[in-house]
Amino acid sequence: MPVTPPIRLARRRDSRPVARLSRDLVEHGLRWRYDPRAIRGAIANPSMNVVVAGEGDAVTGFGIMEYGDTAAHLVLLGVCPEHRGCGLGRRLVTWLERPALVAGIRRVRVEVRADNPGGLAFYAALGYRQRARVAGYYEGRLDALQLDKALGVATSPR
Repeated sequence: MPVTPPIRLARRRDSRPVARLSRDLVEHGLRWRYDPRAIRGAIANPSMNVVVAGEGDAVTGFGIMEYGDTAAHLVLLGVCPEHRGCGLGRRLVTWLERPALVAGIRRVRVEVRADNPGGLAFYAALGYRQRARVAGYYEGRLDALQLDKALGVATSPR
């Protein structure tokens, strides 16, 4: 199993590898929406964080989160198949959730392709729960499951 690489904020030069991973891992079979230009826009957007995992110029995983006033939206998440199962996806999501908690945001939402049982199991293990099924969410032909997670739920002291 590979060693999990460090996570850092994406830079402009990361836009191409992130876009390729999005196309190949997330958007496969769909129109390529998150091309390098869209990824550069996300990197420049002050209400978003784009993070990458990797050594040097190699990107083995990435995540994009948009932060609103009361909720955050996990826009994209992808991990190369050879780096799955070692906790990298969990680390990326945790990294992106942390600023939401600091900002007082208490809910994160994400859409997952209904034909992605591995992704659904991954998010369930992180505490995300299904909220709704949206028929034809992806280009009018693939369903999505909308998931959400409550952040910073206080527990009673013992």
